[in-house]
Amino acid sequence: MSIDIIFGFAGGLALFIYGMKQMSEGLQKTAGKKLRHLLASLTTKPIMGILVGTGVTAIIQSSSATTVMVVGFVNAGLMTLAQSIGVIMGANIGTTVTAQLISFDLGDYAFPAIFLGVALYLFAQQRKKTYIGQTILGFGLLFLGLNIMSETMVPLRDSPVFMEMMASLSAYPILGLLVGVFVTFAVQSSTASFGILLGLASAGVIDYQAAIPIILGENIGTTFTAALSSLGANLTSKRAAAAHFMFNIFGSSVMLLLIYVIPGFLDNLQNIMLGLFRFFDTPRTMERMLANTHTAFNIVNTLLWLPFIGFIEKAVIKLLPGEDLTIKRGLSYVDDRMKNTPTVALEQVKEEVVRMQEITRDMIEDSFNSLLTADTELADEVIKREEIINEIEEDLLHFLTSLESSSLSDDDVRTRDYFIAVADLVESMADDADDMADLAYYIKDNNVSFSPEARETLRNLAEEVLTLVDKSIKLVEEENYDLVPDLIKGERDMDSLQLEYRNDHLERLQQGICEPTAGIIYLEAIEDIEHITDQMADIAHNLMEK
Repeated sequence: MSIDIIFGFAGGLALFIYGMKQMSEGLQKTAGKKLRHLLASLTTKPIMGILVGTGVTAIIQSSSATTVMVVGFVNAGLMTLAQSIGVIMGANIGTTVTAQLISFDLGDYAFPAIFLGVALYLFAQQRKKTYIGQTILGFGLLFLGLNIMSETMVPLRDSPVFMEMMASLSAYPILGLLVGVFVTFAVQSSTASFGILLGLASAGVIDYQAAIPIILGENIGTTFTAALSSLGANLTSKRAAAAHFMFNIFGSSVMLLLIYVIPGFLDNLQNIMLGLFRFFDTPRTMERMLANTHTAFNIVNTLLWLPFIGFIEKAVIKLLPGEDLTIKRGLSYVDDRMKNTPTVALEQVKEEVVRMQEITRDMIEDSFNSLLTADTELADEVIKREEIINEIEEDLLHFLTSLESSSLSDDDVRTRDYFIAVADLVESMADDADDMADLAYYIKDNNVSFSPEARETLRNLAEEVLTLVDKSIKLVEEENYDLVPDLIKGERDMDSLQLEYRNDHLERLQQGICEPTAGIIYLEAIEDIEHITDQMADIAHNLMEK
């Protein structure tokens, strides 16, 4: 194999992958938020999950992007394991739409698409048009890369060594499957590896029967992207990635077994595909045959395993045992059906507000620990929980404002307004904890170290603040008015301590005991702590007003 062929193939593959990336990113930017909402909300039943997974993947042209999003949703508690399995099954079908697209002879449109895409991307005034331009540009680059790969590989037909290697794939299907796994893992995209396969097919250096095991291997290789995205995620996310791997490897293994066990299986499969061309009276090409086989395999595999989603779920739970500590997203206690009985509804709201406080209490404790230890993983957990608090508050406010004042007593109106105020104050406390956690990244990146005096001060403050937070939770849960003076006094004491600690810090700076950079972080943390105590005092004042 000459150096020209190697560089020509590598350059074509690079263009193909880059074009696919641009097209996928453009499509995701155009409709990404809507698709993410669709994924998170319309997956209550397995069949609906399959349809949504198919549709989303077909639109964004990337099963890897869909499965990574699914793992993210599972990690965030927006999607259960059973729901994720259905979506992943659908993603396997949706990715074949990309394979269908690139199997058509659209190479002649590559340069016009690149010209139009660049023009829109560079000169369009509206952001949405630039995204469309990015998509069209990616489309053009994808087909240009595919053309280059095909043309570069044509001389390989005259290479006895290469042709013999291709023939061995027909004789030993397991080798073809392993090649598909390896190439897909290497390029991190089943579409890219399928593009390479189409390049070989259009150059006439691989036949149908040698290509099928490679397609099976691609289905296994694509699961590594989801597996990599689940690293560092919660247990349920790892189970979702394992389900993806299990589903794909089961389907590919059964197909490979049929190839070995049933004499003439690939011949019969090829005849079926040829019969479809005759039935629909469409032009027959090797590329179209491979794309149709790819689509048919994923559809049949999904239909076969659809009744066994429960089995796959139990299998991955057994494979990855343990209890996940994921915090549930959204409301846990509030029921829309209780709107007609406001007193009960408001009692449910109180449970939800207390839940917000308990999550925020853990956030504050973890933010202190991340600050003192520069633990960015702990800081990540705080930041994730801040998003959960935001969602709970938003859902809670939507519920509370939907309660009509005309159906509420004066006391219920005051209680409703009280909970609206408290939910907002708790969310503000969570924001402060989030800000403190952010400081951990700066500490780690810049190797900042606190003086022993500053560390001791922060530990004391953590103990005092967490004691006040526990009192604020008890105050809301029990409506214990005896705790009001403690919270108001705690806020006043913290105001005084903030000034005292600031002066102590300035003195340490002058004596060279404390680093200036560490001092900035220290003062920011104290300001966040002081603000947290302000919110707790306001909670106490709101209870008094109620």
